[in-house]
Amino acid sequence: MPDSAFPQCRIVPLRLLSPTTAEQLLTRIAGIPGVRRIVLNGPGLPATVPYGPARGSANPNTNRRTIQVCGAAFEMKIQTGTVTLEVEDEEAIGAVKALCDEFFTMMPYRLQTGRFMKSSPTMVDYARYGPNADERVIGLSDPRKRDGLIIIPAAQSGGSLSDNMQMENTPDSIN
Repeated sequence: MPDSAFPQCRIVPLRLLSPTTAEQLLTRIAGIPGVRRIVLNGPGLPATVPYGPARGSANPNTNRRTIQVCGAAFEMKIQTGTVTLEVEDEEAIGAVKALCDEFFTMMPYRLQTGRFMKSSPTMVDYARYGPNADERVIGLSDPRKRDGLIIIPAAQSGGSLSDNMQMENTPDSIN
């Protein structure tokens, strides 16, 4: 199945998610069969102050901590604002909507469908991964990101592909 045939959706909660809430949501999403890729977007949480009179000093933030999703532990370098998903078929989007209706009881959210991830290789993808890049990493490159992608093991309930997750900063944040 060509990349462009996979449906995508985006979960947009009214508020930014704490690491604990993001961990719970991502663990539940990873358990849905048919989820191919997950991308988190939100404002950055730099380890040091990037500008101003305190530039270079430590920036303590309780939201910058390590979370664990399906056995993969990683440090949250952003505060989750949106969660973009690429799924195998439309049935998975229905499962995501049902999960979000159950999960977001204290705040509203929107579930948008459309094209949110690139499906053909970009110049950055070519420079970073070469001409024979794995189709699951296409469009997940952030030129400012120095770390690699975080691979989460396939869901126990029948996920056919491993879920790829990359944490990105929104364009208006400063690193």
